Amino acid sequence: MGATSGIGLETAKYCIRKGWKVGAAGRRAEALAALRALAPERVATEVVDITCDDAPRRLERLVDRLGGMDIYLHCSGIGSQNPDLDAAIELGTCATNASGFVRMVCAAYARFARCGGGRIAVISSIAGTKGLGAAPAYSATKRFQNTYIDALAQLARMQRLDIRFTDIRPGFVATALLGDDKYPMLMRPEAVAARLVRAVEHGRRSIVIDRRYALLVGLWRLIPRWLWERLPIRTRR
Repeated sequence: MGATSGIGLETAKYCIRKGWKVGAAGRRAEALAALRALAPERVATEVVDITCDDAPRRLERLVDRLGGMDIYLHCSGIGSQNPDLDAAIELGTCATNASGFVRMVCAAYARFARCGGGRIAVISSIAGTKGLGAAPAYSATKRFQNTYIDALAQLARMQRLDIRFTDIRPGFVATALLGDDKYPMLMRPEAVAARLVRAVEHGRRSIVIDRRYALLVGLWRLIPRWLWERLPIRTRR
């Protein structure tokens, strides 16, 4: 889900090259058609906008066309720096990263519950580690995603369902989401795609990509709240 740009697009291409049967979904029909052309016999596509009520039905249609689903990978997401706290930007971010996220993850969970199990993998972000003043809704919705997956992992065990989870938390990736700004320790989406697929294949519960960001996240967690609130942290330089 979210296969028409950024990490989602590169992950879809990577899985196609590996010979997987891939269901690609996103908002851009032209990009989906280009993906399907790479391996028409192994790729099914569906135009899906996760902020729309019909998105779960479209996901079901795609999965039926594939003949089943072993892994649901949620790559859809938006984010903006919003130091002026424009409410429209904040609410739009929540509509995709919170409401849309829940809509699709619940649909995947329900499908796996009916069909014997599977894996739900989501691309969240290191931004969920602490509240970032420059991007309040983005960092908050990424923390929401982390906690929601934790809750579903517990729920699946309570319900004795064979549904497993992978929470993928990248640092800065060179995608359209970041625009033309220069960010530190920028990663290529192709490299991130390869790392996240390996994490899913190995059944990782969570992973920070890459090691530099794992160290950064560890340091962030050590910073007390009173000091964090006084740090002028920016998401660009």
